[in-house]
Formats: sequence, structure tokens, C-alpha cells
Amino acid sequence: MLFVYAALALSTVAAPVAAKDWKSATITLEGAYAPWNMTNADGTLGGFEPELAKVLCERAEIECKLVASDWDGMIPALNAGKFDVIMDALSITEDRKKVIGFTIPYAATPAAFATAKDSPLANAAGTGATIKMTPGQTGVKEVDALKEAFKGKTIGIQAATVYAKFVYDNFGDIAEIREYKTGADRDLDLQNGRIDLGFDDAVYFANAFQSANDTLAFTGPEIVGSIWGEGEGLGVRQADTDLRDKLNEAIKSALADGTVKTLSMKWFKVDVSPQN
Repeated sequence: MLFVYAALALSTVAAPVAAKDWKSATITLEGAYAPWNMTNADGTLGGFEPELAKVLCERAEIECKLVASDWDGMIPALNAGKFDVIMDALSITEDRKKVIGFTIPYAATPAAFATAKDSPLANAAGTGATIKMTPGQTGVKEVDALKEAFKGKTIGIQAATVYAKFVYDNFGDIAEIREYKTGADRDLDLQNGRIDLGFDDAVYFANAFQSANDTLAFTGPEIVGSIWGEGEGLGVRQADTDLRDKLNEAIKSALADGTVKTLSMKWFKVDVSPQN
């Protein structure tokens, strides 16, 4: 997930932050992107990222406070000093690096289309396969096949994400694109037949299918590669290199000893650790 629009870079100015010891920090998550992160019945935040955040903060010797905030306002709010870290399946891309700083990635996941199981769009060409793409790559036969199949359909995407950019770039001229504030809102419309397709992180969708009573399924190939950036990392203000470095060491430790893999298997049933 990520902000990719140039207008954002122009409208956000990093608040100057003095060097500090970082004994404490505030981390924001959406709290609505299960199983990456979710809001529990008691109001606490749960999921893969909150549990990983606890590990990372302990290893970095930082007392962390987790707070929920809206996805589409996270980067401006970070730079305005409302919190110190974004942890929300935030893809590391060159466009975002112009606006904020990043740690090394703690995860890397594919993306895919989803549709209703009984839809004529189910089992589109490439379903079950994986293709690798790079930023700006065109002429990919599998994508061209999907463009033909999805012509005239409505595709739902969560606004201001890397997945939104991909859909606009590749399907904006042949399909109606509908934006949603949250993935859950989009999934509800997909389940109820108000849109034909959704596009999002594949491990997010795998969890969403269960919430939709198994009425939704992947269609077309999963897409991996640098088109989604370097992976998912923690976003920090560009000036906060000391905080970034502390968190980098904690991430390296959690990757090296298998903690990230263990939490991945618990929440995703697959290992999302970045592969070198």
C-alpha cells in the first residue's frame, strides 16, 4: 500500500525534528487492514504488524505507543509530527522516498485481482500462476490478456496505494475504476456485486475471503517484483535517521532469528519475509 502522487510531495513539508535518544515513539497503523493490522473488540490493535512492532520496539529499547489513523492521511500527518512511525503494509518506493524516510523492508508480498467465485471473470487467464514485473513495464502478455477479459468492467481499489497506480496505469483506459477509503469497503461492494473486481495485496485478500464466507476468489496471476517497490517497511520522517537506524537493527535481528517468519506463518499462513 502507498502514496504515489506527485501532488503529495508538493503538499507535505517535513517538520524539523531535533536529534533525540528515542526512548519513546508513536507508531500509527490503520487498524483496518487485517491480517496486517486490525482493531480488536476491546479497541486495541492486533495482527501481524502490532505483534511485530512489539518485538521491534523491545529490541530497539524504545517504548512504543500504537495509534490508529486513516490510511490516506498518514504521510502528511507523519511529516506534521503527529506520530513518529508508519507501520501499515507501506511499500517502499522511489516516489515515497522523496517525501519520507524508510527502514529496510520487513515483508514483501504479491498482489492480485479478486472477484466473486460465481463471476464470469473467475479463473481468468493465468489464475494460479505468478508473474514478475518491474516499474513501468508494459507489453506483459498476462496483463494484456486480463485487459481483454476485464474490458468494460468495474475495478475497486483502495485509494492512494501502489495497487491503485497499477490499476490506473494498466486498466484505466478499458475499465471503470472505483476508489475506496478502506479495503473492507471495497470488499463489501465486491461481495454484493456492486463492482466486478478488486485489486490488492494477496495476503490481505486471502484473509478477506474468509470474512466474505468464501464467496470471493483470486482471478488471474499473482504479481510480484520491484513494481511494488523494495517491500513493506516502516515509514519515518527523513530527518529521523537515528530512529530509522535503531529500527533497522531491530528488523535485521527479527529477520535473522526467524521471528518475522514465525509471525508471518501465524497471521498469513505463508512466509512474507523479504527474499534477498
